[in-house]
Amino acid sequence: MENTSRLLKSIQLHSLKPEILIACAAAVTLLVTLYYTFSSGDEERPPNLTISLPEQCKPGWQGRVLEEPAIKISGSSAIQCYCPANGMLLGRVNPVTQDGIDRAILKAKEAQREWAKSTFSQRRRVLKTILKYVLENQESIATIACLDSGKTKIDASLGEILVTVEKLKWTIQHGEKALKAERRPTNFLMMYKHNEVRWEPLGVLAACVSWNYPFHNLMGPIISTIFTGSALLLKSSEQTAWSLAPFVSIARNALSACGHSPNLIQPVVCWPATASHLTSHPGIAHITFIGSRPVAHNVCASAAKSLIPVCVELGGKDPAIILEDNSNVKRLHQIASMLLRGVFTSAGQNCVGIERVIVLPTSYDPLISILEPRIRALRVGSTLDEPEEVDVGAMISDTSFDRLERLIADSVAQGAKLVVGGTRYVHPKHPQGHYFSPTLLVDVRPHMRIAQEEVFAPICVLMRADSVDDALAMANSTPYALGASVFGRAASADVEKCVRGVRAGMVSVNDFAVYYAVQLPFGGVGGSGYGRFAGEEGLRALCNVKSVCRDRWPGLGVRTSIPGVIDYPARSVARAWRFCRGMVELGYGEGWMRVEGLWRMVRNG
Repeated sequence: MENTSRLLKSIQLHSLKPEILIACAAAVTLLVTLYYTFSSGDEERPPNLTISLPEQCKPGWQGRVLEEPAIKISGSSAIQCYCPANGMLLGRVNPVTQDGIDRAILKAKEAQREWAKSTFSQRRRVLKTILKYVLENQESIATIACLDSGKTKIDASLGEILVTVEKLKWTIQHGEKALKAERRPTNFLMMYKHNEVRWEPLGVLAACVSWNYPFHNLMGPIISTIFTGSALLLKSSEQTAWSLAPFVSIARNALSACGHSPNLIQPVVCWPATASHLTSHPGIAHITFIGSRPVAHNVCASAAKSLIPVCVELGGKDPAIILEDNSNVKRLHQIASMLLRGVFTSAGQNCVGIERVIVLPTSYDPLISILEPRIRALRVGSTLDEPEEVDVGAMISDTSFDRLERLIADSVAQGAKLVVGGTRYVHPKHPQGHYFSPTLLVDVRPHMRIAQEEVFAPICVLMRADSVDDALAMANSTPYALGASVFGRAASADVEKCVRGVRAGMVSVNDFAVYYAVQLPFGGVGGSGYGRFAGEEGLRALCNVKSVCRDRWPGLGVRTSIPGVIDYPARSVARAWRFCRGMVELGYGEGWMRVEGLWRMVRNG
């Protein structure tokens, strides 16, 4: 026993060494790569794609800097596209009309008739083609995302590319299992029946997606639509209309290269006045909406006219609860790093971003002392112009800046303390860029507006909780209920209490938003919407759920036959009633009741 104990301790100590971990990870990666390389047949081998990039992606490109950057142009219906980080004009996009939407739906419907007959192997090949292209062209994809949204390249890698290839890989590996017909149990009376549930194509789907992740928010619905055998009408936000064409061309070119119609995916962009024609169109079988609550009310009301089901993914006010058992200084530094990523990724424009950090007393002041210098040191700017000098990118526009400054000022007037930032930032090199200073606001209380309203900005809000119950009450005090994080000893009762007690659709323990990096179902409740995308549940939600009940032994002639006593027209209603009562007792009673039920059927049959 002593030798065994020493061996275990030795293994445990060695397992902590980085070089051992790296070597093990490399070996596992090699084995997995070899398995997936040689386990799939040639029929699924992806072809190469060659796609022309926009000139704006070329090194050294410089566009005209707009004096007052805005997507609307006086006297024109065109959408003006520009880079939020520096105000450079990217181009103009003509919005689609109602007739254009009708034509797009007809094209998609025609293409879907054939695609609905496709095999899982054919669908996987298309997704493998997309995956191959994305992995080989990360630089250009990140550049397009940065140009259109103003985010940093690191944010583009983590929030656009990594989660997209994860969804592709998951769907390729697990999608067929999720959609294969599933056997369901029968009962005593129906023992001669075989029951199953099938997930079949719905037809033409629609996705109306937000601007904060211009690549991933487009590719997510495309991946699921392709694999479920449907077609897609894909509407991007006007704020990121420029990147719609190059990003969608990846999927359309993949379909063509694999011998299928690119019309399966129909990209559109339009102004809000035209969008209602799309969201109420009888040719649409399902809508995925990612956006704000006010717009969601309009989308759902419009969809109701044609009884179109909607998956609604709205904003959040996600809490991160820091428990007492995190008072170790080293651990607090690790937590602070995750909090910073959770708050400042994409300049805080993240539906599952951390908007409230709720801290128990022993960790509160030490955490502030760690966060303050790190937030103060964050560098704001244009990642494509100064790639080594930027931590936090631009916001999509400056329309929210007045509101953000009022929220901060109001909270300070009510007792909160502004430690860092708190105002818009005029960049010395890019004065036309949309920047808000990375902000640290502490001593915030639940009644303050900034603790209740989604800010969608680079603002770190700290709230002190007196106990675990107090922390949960704070976490559950808003209308939102999307995601949450809990930091503490993994197996502790307090952690489990928070996981159970927090009102949210998703929870990460000792981490931030990792549920999306493993394709668990994504979505919230309450003011954060309803329905799920991602994972098995999300894939199945885009299908027609068909229940099939058939004879188990058709060759033996065992099938349903209506007993004469209950056949129309009934010869004796009284006898028919007694027979039915006996049948129910036989099928669902316990003990002697079943025997009595059988006897009742025999006497009255």
